Amino acid sequence: MLSTDTGGHVMHPVMKPALRRGWRDRDTVQFGMTPAHALTLGPMDPATNGFLDLLNGTRGLPLLREEGRRLDLPPGHADTLLTRLTRAGLVDDARGGGPAADALREKTDVLARLRPDLAALSLTTAEPGAALARLAARRTLRVQVRGAGRVGAVLASVLSGAGVGEVDVRDTGRVEPWDVAPGGLPAESLGERRDTAARNAVRHAAPGRPPRHAHSPGSGAQDAGLALVILAPRDEVAVHAPDPADAEPLLASGTPHLYAGVVEATGVVGPLVLPGASGCAGCLHLDRGDRDPAWPRLTAQWRSPKARRVAACELTLATAVAGLAAAHALAFLDGQSPTSAGTRWEVSLPGLDWRSRPVRAHPACGCGAAQRGKKGEHTSTGGERRATMAVQRPSAERRRKAGEARPTGTWRAHV
Repeated sequence: MLSTDTGGHVMHPVMKPALRRGWRDRDTVQFGMTPAHALTLGPMDPATNGFLDLLNGTRGLPLLREEGRRLDLPPGHADTLLTRLTRAGLVDDARGGGPAADALREKTDVLARLRPDLAALSLTTAEPGAALARLAARRTLRVQVRGAGRVGAVLASVLSGAGVGEVDVRDTGRVEPWDVAPGGLPAESLGERRDTAARNAVRHAAPGRPPRHAHSPGSGAQDAGLALVILAPRDEVAVHAPDPADAEPLLASGTPHLYAGVVEATGVVGPLVLPGASGCAGCLHLDRGDRDPAWPRLTAQWRSPKARRVAACELTLATAVAGLAAAHALAFLDGQSPTSAGTRWEVSLPGLDWRSRPVRAHPACGCGAAQRGKKGEHTSTGGERRATMAVQRPSAERRRKAGEARPTGTWRAHV
């Protein structure tokens, strides 16, 4: 039976509004449209349907149980329905998420900006209240973006707009005409310091104004507590062949870091480096040297000081790279495992076909990821199916069978 939690919080269930509802037939309702998230539930009798209409976040569990009795639901049926719906990921808690979520609810102007992000998080979290809790947690995180060109400045602004509490941008030099990009450095910033202009863009993108911390730029404090560092260099060589020396302090401090950029009309996202657990820039460099004896000679020539040239960083490609890198960064910050961990995603003009290239841990690299990999990892298939509600993700066969007759007396979900 559902109950209040240990803090005395009373759950206020609400059917997740991000999922559209539609009737497949007289007694089968579908929540959601896309195969990734849609579920069908049935058979649905009038009393149960009426009960679902009451799940709008305005009633606590005691009142819902009383309403269930008025609808002539069998004893305990309201709790059973809520338990099954919650396990299927269809129910949220309008007042859940803990103290940080409560504080965010009070910032109505901030939450209004973040409503689409909250709706998306509700689709990727099953526990009621978890979506707002994650959104509130973002506001406590610190991310640093190294590079304020067409990719880095846009990426930093997107993270700030998505609710990350502190996004610091590091770069040198002054804004050039080719640095300007929608969502990144504005034309009005020409001639300004790149890092200053990028930080201004980040502040303008933020929903609300998170408080400045003692370690904010200019405070002189050390870069402690970074949840993620994103390396988005303007230099094409640094994108294609990231220098392992640049990441040595990050590896030493155990700071996760993600690479992103554009080189010769090719966009790159990844790898996301989890120090000691996944392949790093050093692993990438050593692996390339194993496969191509000329690699060290080429990188030495590419990195030699020469006159700077304007990179082939087409605007739409740079924007796509910034968006994908930001999505991978947010997935990691939200506690997920994005596919960029140990992988580089690449896309080239004009075909725009994203492809993945693994960055394997190299045994000769000092990062230690290869030694850890030898110990093996345990993988899980997610456990056994629930007996009370079948939750099946889409396939062509399931979609063909979605309209077929179903056994009565059970709740099923198959799209």
